[in-house]
This record gives sequence, structure tokens and C-alpha cells, in this order.
Amino acid sequence: MTTTIGFVGLGIMGKPMAKNLINAGYTLRVFDLNQAPVDEIVNSGATKCGSASEVASASDVVIVMVPDSADSEAAILTEKGVLAGSKPNTIIIDMSSINPLVSQKIAKACGEKQVELLDAPVSGGEPGAIEGTLAIMVGGKQDIFNKCIDILTVLGKSVVRVGEVGAGNTTKLANQICVAVNIAGLSEALVLASKAGLDPSLVFDAIKGGLAGSNVMNAKAPMMMDRNFKPGFRIKLHQKDLNNALSAGKDLGVSLPFTGLIQQVLGALVTDGKGDQDHSGVVQFIESMAKVEVKKG
Repeated sequence: MTTTIGFVGLGIMGKPMAKNLINAGYTLRVFDLNQAPVDEIVNSGATKCGSASEVASASDVVIVMVPDSADSEAAILTEKGVLAGSKPNTIIIDMSSINPLVSQKIAKACGEKQVELLDAPVSGGEPGAIEGTLAIMVGGKQDIFNKCIDILTVLGKSVVRVGEVGAGNTTKLANQICVAVNIAGLSEALVLASKAGLDPSLVFDAIKGGLAGSNVMNAKAPMMMDRNFKPGFRIKLHQKDLNNALSAGKDLGVSLPFTGLIQQVLGALVTDGKGDQDHSGVVQFIESMAKVEVKKG
């Protein structure tokens, strides 16, 4: 591979994504505020850099994978950020899940330096990042997308350009609404079954093959029943996404009542100290009202 890739943000998602790029033969320059994942990726074959700008100065394409809008702006737009070190024609792929308006703001700043931006948030959680099977929703110019498709297909099994910059994150908001409603409905269903004295694992087996079945159900029902809330995607980050969805809905004049309700549930769990749990932990909110716990019989 002749393309040198920079990678900024080696968290739950970024670290396995970076490893997949190394395994695919790409040369990687990496940076993260946390030293431990940097050392791990360096041991896998990457080169450590002292800042995001240093990463960019040695890279043709820079991937950014950080938690939220403020982090993305800090990683790209600050004095030691990616843009400061980028040469003309550098491509930045921001794979963070952020407000679409922030993506457009970053793209404008990039354009002033003849740097290209794609917003390319993902769905699939940590398992998808590890396995390279993420769904990637991309906004940006068609020709820039075409230049990056080989990189993106290392990271995901579904890579779709949905429009110009900002469209990727708007699509991600739609995705997060669907996931949130799925998890909330699944939580209520398993709590109802448990309160009725049924074994929720048998109920899960009975319904997963029918119309109610979904990827969300298959991934999250076992976690609920095993009481395994190790974060693949944190409650506080899903709350952030729904906040962004509600903000977009307000701007567009679209009512999102179910999104608002689930956002409040997530907020209550964050207040209760559960914000760093996996979003399958939503079941605990329903359990607390029903005074029953979902667990295998």
C-alpha cells in the first residue's frame, strides 16, 4: 500500500479499526491522548506521533474517531489539530458521530486550506469494529469518496455515500433513533415476560425468528439476560446522539416524540451513574419500575 494513513482516536472503536488497517497492509501514524492504546497499536506496527497535527503532516489520509462534536473540533481545528498539520489535498475522514452542522463547519475550515473532508460515522459497535463489518454512512464529494473506498471497505461491510458533507451524520442520527427504539421495546418485552414468570431466554428464542427479530435484538438480549453491560456503545454517547437528533428535528420542524422519550430514559440512567454502561443497560430503567430483573431461568 502506498497510502499513509493517520489515525487519531484509539478508543473502543478506533483501536480495532486501526489494527484492521495495519493488517490490511497500510502504513499507520497514530495519536491518542491516552498512551496505553497508542503503545498497543505501535506494537502492532504503527508509528507513534506526538500530536494530531504531527499525524497529519506525515499522512495522505487522516481518520478521526472521537466521541462527540467538541472532541472532533478539538482533534481537527485546534492549534495542534489535524488541520494544522495537513498539506493541501490531504483527506480527513471524520468517523465520529457528531452534529451534522459541526461536520459542515469543519468542512468549511478544511476547504480554506484545500483539505478535503468526509463525514463517515459508523454503526456496529465494538464487535463490528473488531471484525471489520461496520456499516459506514458517508457524506462528502463523490470523487473524494471514490479515492477512499478501498480504505473504508477494510473497516466496514456496508459503505454508502448518502450525500454531501453532513449527510453521513444525519444518516447516523436516523440509525441511532432506530437502535434506541429497538432497545427500548426489547427492554419492555423482556421485563413483561419476566414479570409474568417466563424464562426470558425462551421468549427470546421464540420471537427472534419472527417479525420482531432484529440485529439489535440478537446483540442486546443476551447482554441483558447475562447482566453484561460492558460498553460496546455507552449510554451517555447514545444520549448525546439523540440530543443531536432532537436538535436536528427542531431545526427541520420534525417532531420526534419517541426519540424524546428515550432520550429522557437515557438521561435518567446517566444521572444514576450508569452512563458508561452499554446501552443495553436501558433494561434496568424498566426493571426498576416493574421491580423484576431480566435473567435466564
